[in-house]
Amino acid sequence: MSVATEVSADGQKVTISIKGRFDFGKHQEFRDSYEHIAKKPETYVVDLKEATYLDSSALGMLLLLRDYAEGQGREPDVRVINSSCDVRKILAISNFDKLFDIS
Repeated sequence: MSVATEVSADGQKVTISIKGRFDFGKHQEFRDSYEHIAKKPETYVVDLKEATYLDSSALGMLLLLRDYAEGQGREPDVRVINSSCDVRKILAISNFDKLFDIS
């Protein structure tokens, strides 16, 4: 599976790990990774450690995740971690560093 989901023991954090290309081909798998969790977490973490590519549809998917988290009636806590320098540049150029906690 190229999109893996891990829910913390207390159910407060969901980590979504992306392997390979993060593009439109992962759209449904990415949405399923957070929409089908029984208890809504407080924090969503997108781990890009094993992502080899990111395109504009991946940026759109991150925005969908943020909108989903925001729909819970509070400021969304969505973090993007383990991004490469190139991915961080793409996120900064797109002003995503203003919407997400990126490391």
